[in-house]
Amino acid sequence: MPVTIPYHLPARKTLEDENIFVMSDLRAHDQDIRPLRIAILNLMPTKIDTETQLLRLLSNSPLQVEITLINMGSHESKNTPPEHLAAFYSSFDKVEHQKFDGLIITGAPVEQIPFEDVDYWDELVAMMDWSVDNVFSTMHVCWGAQAGLYHHYGIKKYPLSKKMFGVFQHRVLEPRDRILKGFDDVFMAPHSRHTEIRREDIEKVRGIRILAESDEAGIYLSSSMNGRMFFVTGHPEYDSLTLKKEYDRDVAKGLEIDVPRNYYPGDDPAREPRVEWRSHANLLYANWLNYCIYQLTPFDLNAIPGGMTPYEDE
Repeated sequence: MPVTIPYHLPARKTLEDENIFVMSDLRAHDQDIRPLRIAILNLMPTKIDTETQLLRLLSNSPLQVEITLINMGSHESKNTPPEHLAAFYSSFDKVEHQKFDGLIITGAPVEQIPFEDVDYWDELVAMMDWSVDNVFSTMHVCWGAQAGLYHHYGIKKYPLSKKMFGVFQHRVLEPRDRILKGFDDVFMAPHSRHTEIRREDIEKVRGIRILAESDEAGIYLSSSMNGRMFFVTGHPEYDSLTLKKEYDRDVAKGLEIDVPRNYYPGDDPAREPRVEWRSHANLLYANWLNYCIYQLTPFDLNAIPGGMTPYEDE
């Protein structure tokens, strides 16, 4: 089954050119199927690129997925055309009375700012609180993962002496966890961040499990004990040229930036980047949709269990 998106969303043409099965909302309405309702809170400045990357991953399953795009009403986006936001996005106040099977909270380029100083922090906190009762499973990505761990568990972030930038090897720690079904013992994933969370801080907190980590990049994947919140510190959704675009951008600005590690063959930016994380990224999101949502979420979304704290067991 396809991912269902608005007919005129720019990502549709890109995905169809890649032979990815997408369905317009017009055709989906004619099918007698209860699709999974997935909301994407897109905090990235390059919103159109991020939409395409996430939709590419969400389409890689036999499940029909209905997408709702959300942006922060308390923040003015400077890098996405306002007509695109008006046509395809809703602010949180427009969806807070709805329920969803899943929610993705993306990263954002604000990691070096204290959480409380981010201009939309209060609105994001309200949305994270809302998600506990109104979303069956939430995937927090990169800064979104740091924000979720901080808000729900009080886990701090720490500045890095040098940007964590490149593609790194990770180990599966809990191979029996449903989100890691089919994973190799070792897998690759991209990172692009200036801050980190630390294992010792997570280990002090009741109610969270570490599922995968890297010797170089640290904690990668963790989850609440009830399996309804996941925290991914990297960017599995990145496409083949995203790290290159970030590197070229910073070089053009004259910023001090290292070549992204393990990305270019021989770490030579004159060569074509090599993708070594695509299969892991597709499996991560397919497992999330199937085993963590579809197999468990109520058929009637109004029956989503409410009032569950992140500390509760299943």
